[in-house]
Amino acid sequence: MGQRIVVKIGSQVLCEPQGSLNRGILRGLVRQISELSAAGWQILLVSSGAVAAGSGIADRQLQRISDPVARKQVMAATGQVRLMETYRSLFAEQGLTVAQVLTSKSDFQTRRHYLNMRGCIDALLTAGIIPIVNENDVVAITELMFTDNDELAGLLAGMVGADLLCMLSTVPGVFDGDPEDPGTECIRTWDDERHQIEEIVLRGTSALGRGGMHSKLAIARKTARLGTEVVIADGSDPDILVKVTGAQHAGTHFPAVGEASPAKRWLASVDDHATGYVTVNDGAETALLDRSRLTSLLPVGIESVGGPFGRGDVIQIRNESGLVLGCGRARYGHEEADTLKGRRGQKALIHYDYLYLED
Repeated sequence: MGQRIVVKIGSQVLCEPQGSLNRGILRGLVRQISELSAAGWQILLVSSGAVAAGSGIADRQLQRISDPVARKQVMAATGQVRLMETYRSLFAEQGLTVAQVLTSKSDFQTRRHYLNMRGCIDALLTAGIIPIVNENDVVAITELMFTDNDELAGLLAGMVGADLLCMLSTVPGVFDGDPEDPGTECIRTWDDERHQIEEIVLRGTSALGRGGMHSKLAIARKTARLGTEVVIADGSDPDILVKVTGAQHAGTHFPAVGEASPAKRWLASVDDHATGYVTVNDGAETALLDRSRLTSLLPVGIESVGGPFGRGDVIQIRNESGLVLGCGRARYGHEEADTLKGRRGQKALIHYDYLYLED
């Protein structure tokens, strides 16, 4: 298997100020992706722009729709056709085939759906086809929507075991202060010891797009901790993908930290949509957070159980203050867990192999 890269292109990169697609930018990015493909990379593209692309297609028809949610759905449905046709024709000029994959957050919640989608994308990448992924805005509901396509790109990077996630925006990278100040510099390599998200956001601006700087930084750090290198860079640079995959330095790099198993990558994608929870005592919290040893969650450390949940469900792990420590796949249901809580010598509720802990 060749190296895998997830390229996320934001709507501000793809679209002109008035909302239409910027074919010049698109053509340049398609050219770069084709060069990566020729060099042996497997590329998964996460593309915004469907709603913007549809905003000017059906103006007369849109006037008949008063509900703003319905209007957005219509623009997404019509715009997705235009966006994909544009990609299809541009990639065809380069001799490449594309495929459309529409997804929602619920596809990441159950192991069955997750593996089914991963299998489909793996097959496309193996065949040399470029999957173009976007949230299914036509049917998405608020509580099951991605924060933005940055979040979707991070989840997909974990799903396919990507070597690199490139988040293309309209700025050169993450600045260490306000970009308007003359002394401000672009951070070349993110270091958790030196850089703090809250300080960077406080000193900087929200110019990184709809998700904002805080969201992008959180997703980049989380993805890097799961074993994928991340770069935040300027999508308008005509050679940006060549630079970030080659010897030239561009954007802000988040080095990959360690390597997570496929199971833990899945758990990281559903940690905020667990079906139940357990509250653990101080001793269990200390043991779980000790990175020097591999610890499963045993009933002796459980204070209380919040259900319902069954065997195989993903549940949250909380400390006594209510802080979410992480999540894991339950080996048995909430009734048995409630019966066994606090008792020694019992089988683990969550085995270490199916345990994901937050930073």
